[in-house]
Amino acid sequence: MFRFLTRQSPTLAFIEALALLFAITWLDLATGHQVSLVLFYTAPIVFAVWLCDNKSVFVIAGLAGVLWSWADLVLGHSYSTSTVQAWEIAIRFAFFLLIGLAGIGMREKQHASNARISLLEHTQRLEKQIIEVSEYEQQRIGRDLHDGLCQFLAAIGCAATSLRIDLKEKGLDQLAANASEIEKLLSESVKQARDLSHGLIPVQLNEAGLPAALNELAVSTSRLLPVECTFEAAGQSGIGQNGKAAHLYRIAQEAIHNATKHGKAGKIDIRLSANESATSLSIADDGIGFSENGNALKGVGISIMRYRANLMEGQFAIEPGDRGGTIVLCTVPTGVER
Repeated sequence: MFRFLTRQSPTLAFIEALALLFAITWLDLATGHQVSLVLFYTAPIVFAVWLCDNKSVFVIAGLAGVLWSWADLVLGHSYSTSTVQAWEIAIRFAFFLLIGLAGIGMREKQHASNARISLLEHTQRLEKQIIEVSEYEQQRIGRDLHDGLCQFLAAIGCAATSLRIDLKEKGLDQLAANASEIEKLLSESVKQARDLSHGLIPVQLNEAGLPAALNELAVSTSRLLPVECTFEAAGQSGIGQNGKAAHLYRIAQEAIHNATKHGKAGKIDIRLSANESATSLSIADDGIGFSENGNALKGVGISIMRYRANLMEGQFAIEPGDRGGTIVLCTVPTGVER
């Protein structure tokens, strides 16, 4: 019934409002002036507000005033003076017009609220799609690094090893030493490229879960950057292999990036703790702290971390450390993953 009413044309709804108004007038004539049906006369006005345009609302409100006054006169209601009669009729018209205006105002407010909600939902969908596209591109670049550049550098390393052996057999020790240096540099390049690929597409996240992936992140951070990064886990995490685990991993990555780039940290501690109801991730550093680096809090990275926490229906906070530095906290409930 509700769908039928909302889908019908405004013209048909206006005719129905008129029919309802005339039916109430007939009922008013049948009951006599001893019984007031003023509230019943507002029903067609509300109906018009719901389904018709503003012009139709004012027409129904005016007709309600006319028919109510006409029924009152037909039933023989007498007034002491013509001035009182005119005043009573004016009050009736004003009452119904105010009902129409109030209804239109509430309807417009509801439409504006619905529009804001729709815009917010659309914005959230776009933000989620941007996050998904970003994840896809990171994974694609990670696979290209791992399967392309790493293999290519490893092949060059093998060629350098072969060259070193050949030069040594020919007694060219100096050239063999140079080839050995190239071999070592290529080997280190392969390690760094592999670490970068694992950061873009954390293999451990799918194989051994979030704790193993965070531990690998801490190890690679210590190896690639001039910072000491440690990881500690407590409790059995209820976070699965995908969804929330991926979001928490990316939050840890961004927190480490901020600590090293903006916070000038020398030590970073990652801690993952869990119980039956929630999982908490904290990243603490010994950097300069956000009080001296307020612009970092307004960056895109912080906004993305907050958005990831919202996607998981979790709580996100950035707090000063007891001994300086910054602590990034994210707590998410254990449940169905998005």
